[in-house]
Amino acid sequence: MAVTQKALPLTEEPLDSEFLDGVLQKNEYDTENVIMILQDITARYNYLPEVTLTYVARKLNIPISHIFSVATFYKAFSLTPRGKYIINVCTGTACHVRGAEKIKETIEGRLHIHEGETTEDLMFTLDTVRCLGCCALGPVITVNEKSHGGLDRKKTASLIEQYEKDS
Repeated sequence: MAVTQKALPLTEEPLDSEFLDGVLQKNEYDTENVIMILQDITARYNYLPEVTLTYVARKLNIPISHIFSVATFYKAFSLTPRGKYIINVCTGTACHVRGAEKIKETIEGRLHIHEGETTEDLMFTLDTVRCLGCCALGPVITVNEKSHGGLDRKKTASLIEQYEKDS
């Protein structure tokens, strides 16, 4: 059974004030750096725990609503836990005509999740993007920051299997 982002409540993480103070100090406690602060938090937790957002808002002396508006505006941020491996399937024109939908279906079948969902073990999250900028390699997916191109169903299944083994 998959866990959808919409179904998950905000999750409590223990507050690591030492880490957050370091992030805030690195960003000079500047409210103009909220995006960079949220990026650092995401890099650590792979999502934005509510307790960290509340702490940041209080330390920057800005409304929590401002933090949430930034966090919910950008697709790169998530308020719910995401998988260790974030899979993005390119659905741009070049990848689409070369079989991106089959690649997405293969991943969905293998992991038993759909677009926007995370596996229960928090290992994989599946998303789609309009273009990854490497059209000649299509169909293409990224797993975290690593691109994989020239995929077909068999190569995709093998790739996912490798990530499962590496976990």
